[in-house]
Amino acid sequence: MPQMLLILEPIGQRAERGRAAGEAVYQRMLDFAAELQAEGLLLGVNSLGTAARRLSKREGGAQVLDGPFAEAKEMIGGYFLLDTEDPAVALAWAERCPAAEWATVEIRGVGPCYA
Repeated sequence: MPQMLLILEPIGQRAERGRAAGEAVYQRMLDFAAELQAEGLLLGVNSLGTAARRLSKREGGAQVLDGPFAEAKEMIGGYFLLDTEDPAVALAWAERCPAAEWATVEIRGVGPCYA
């Protein structure tokens, strides 16, 4: 099963960093993605925005909540989807990920929910 590196970053960190520093760390992430691509491991990558909505359906009705969500201490800031079934390979790349310096990199296998 492919492995995903989820970037869990503190809420508000992007605004505190400022534009110039934000562009610098974003370039580091682009460089990291290029390394993964060069190794033939990159299946997908994206940065995620800070705005969010949550939808749940219970008892026939839908409820939509607009973020930010007060109880959250962090947000999923982006991901790298790796073409490897080896969690050790994913962990090694997570250790090289620049975001590990300012966020948490969570490694998860991607596959069916019943597995």
